[in-house]
This record gives sequence, C-alpha cells and structure tokens, in this order.
Amino acid sequence: MTPDIFWYLPTSGDARYLGTSDSGRPATQAYMRQIAVAADDLGYDGLLIPTGSNCLDPWVTAAGVAEATRRIKLLVALRTSLGGPTASARQAATLDRASGGRLLLNVVPGGDAAELAADGVFLDHDARYAASDEFLTVWKRLLEGEVVDFEGNHVRVKNARNYFEPINRPYPPLYFGGSSDAAHELAARHVDAYLTWGEPPAAVARKIADVRARAARHGRTLRFGIRLHVIVRETNEEAWAAAERLISGLSEEDIARSQANYAKMDSVGQQRMAQLHGGDRTKLEVSPNLWAGVGLVRGGAGTALVGDPETVAARLQEYADLGIGTFVLSGYPHLEEAIRFAELVFPLLPGKQAVTLQEQSLTGGAFDLRADGGRR
Repeated sequence: MTPDIFWYLPTSGDARYLGTSDSGRPATQAYMRQIAVAADDLGYDGLLIPTGSNCLDPWVTAAGVAEATRRIKLLVALRTSLGGPTASARQAATLDRASGGRLLLNVVPGGDAAELAADGVFLDHDARYAASDEFLTVWKRLLEGEVVDFEGNHVRVKNARNYFEPINRPYPPLYFGGSSDAAHELAARHVDAYLTWGEPPAAVARKIADVRARAARHGRTLRFGIRLHVIVRETNEEAWAAAERLISGLSEEDIARSQANYAKMDSVGQQRMAQLHGGDRTKLEVSPNLWAGVGLVRGGAGTALVGDPETVAARLQEYADLGIGTFVLSGYPHLEEAIRFAELVFPLLPGKQAVTLQEQSLTGGAFDLRADGGRR
C-alpha cells in the first residue's frame, strides 16, 4: 500500500533550535507559501495547517497557499468550539471549491482550557466533545444538501441550509486525533481518518484497535494516520547528533516551565506525551529510534523518528503494518527538512520517488536555499 505522506506548515514560526530565538523564522505568509510550494513539488500528498492562539489563522493561510500550489491537499483545522456549523459548512464548501477539491479538515474540539477561555469557550473536556458531536451532525447534513432543524444541548439551528456544494462529496474528508474515551467515540461516530500522535507501536496498536472496534459498533470503518516529527540524516550518528543540537539550547528551567504549563491542560493526549519522557532529557528514546525530545518544550505531537533513511523507513513500515496509512510529518526547520526527507526517504517508500524541486520552490519567499539558506 502506498502511504500518504503529509508535511506541516509551522504557522506559529520556525527555528533551527527548540526553545530559543536563535535562527528563528517568523510565520509569514511568504514563508508558508515557500514551504507549501516545495512540498507540492516534492510530491508530498498533503499539508497540515494547525490551529492555536499563537498560530496564523488556518483558513486564511490555507486560502493563500491554495493559490500557490497545484496538487497537494490541505488539511485545515476545523475548530468545532468556535462558531456554528452553518457558517462553517459554507466556509468549507467555499475553500473546497477554491482549491479545486483539495480540502481536508482536521477536527479540533479543544485542547488548552486557558486558550479556549480566551476565545470565549468555557466547556469542560467531555462537554466539548458532546458539543463537537452535535456540531458535526449538523455540519455533515448541511453539506449533504439537507435543510436542517436541530436543537441540542450545545447547537441549535432552524431552517439551516448550505447553498454552495463542495467538490468533495458528500463533504471534505474529516480527520481527527484524540486519546480520551470521548475522543475515540467521536472518531467512531463521525470522522473518516483517525490520527494518533507518535507513541510507541504497541500503544498505537491498542488505540487503533479501540477506535476500530467502536467504529464497527456504529457500522463504520475508518482509516488511520500518525503525527510525527522526523530527523533524518545520511547516517544514524549524524541524525542523533542533529537531535541533540535541536535541544542544545534548553535549560532545565525551560523544560520544567513548559511541562508545568502542559500539566494544566485537560488533554489526555498531552498527558500521554508527557508520560513518555517525564521531563527527563536523559530518557528520551522511548522506543527504538522514537525520540521524545521535541515534547520537552513543545505541546502536542512531541516525538520524532531519528535515524538514517533506511532506519526511518523501517520504523515507518512498522507503523504501516499496524494499519497506519497516513503519516503527517514535520522537522526543524520545516523548509530544509521537507526537502531532506523527500530526497533521502521517499525512494525507500512504496509508490514514492525522489522529485526534483522546481526553481520556484527555492526562491520568492523569505529564504533562499540556492545560496546559504539564510534570510534574504
């Protein structure tokens, strides 16, 4: 089976080192377009465009990169806690049409309670998933062409209708990641593809089995994917050295402060990420070639596959053997690492091949790789 390989747009900024402003790159539209065009030319299948209070707006960003790319799909965050399903359905249909049917949606019910409160959302963890269930029920019916009357505990609409059909029928595919029981049940009821963060293979297998069984009880089948960082170099020694350089600027105070912030969140997935390393930088290889160093100071997906091309390809295959068909990858800095991964690993993956970058991928943005890779 040919895997789908997605890359990531760093809409909160990019860097060569974690936890430091050295070599920092601001999240400009020019830089986002440069990464998107490079990923498109290299043969990546999709781009994850994330959400968060410190991120560029994912919908505006997606509209911008849609104009600059040709074939790559856009996996855009759909915040079910913000706004109503009717306006969201219209927005999704519009962007799907504007992108030529390349829209995918990553359902995000919540995450950080403090961030949600700043956005005016004060629901607890399970209530957010209950609200997301109602939102998606209405949202899907609207995009399927129904006129909807609905009165739930969190969503209420009367005579709601979407007037613009999407190209993706019946609606753009829904992706989603979550580790709690409420999240697994939401996935089983509504989404097309379940994404897990990069846990060791045995833990991923258990999550897949649970979601698959829940979906079967609803008469549904799902596809599965995984979100990982990658640090690939020509040798294993070079890859591990690059991993250590990535966190070389972190102090113990930096790590403790970040972990304390993450501990306040009610995200089960974030708790599982923290448990992998316990804040201890001496115990970061949590499974062969699965390194948890990113999660010391980065919320969300916090693990990376580290190694030479053959090793990383073999680890990806281990996940594929569990039923993973989509790999959502990233690496620091995201422009250079997208190129490096495609050049080194694509030739080792089923159905993939190395693609020569077109000239426009390397110019016209905030950075120019034809010279020394520095800011122009």
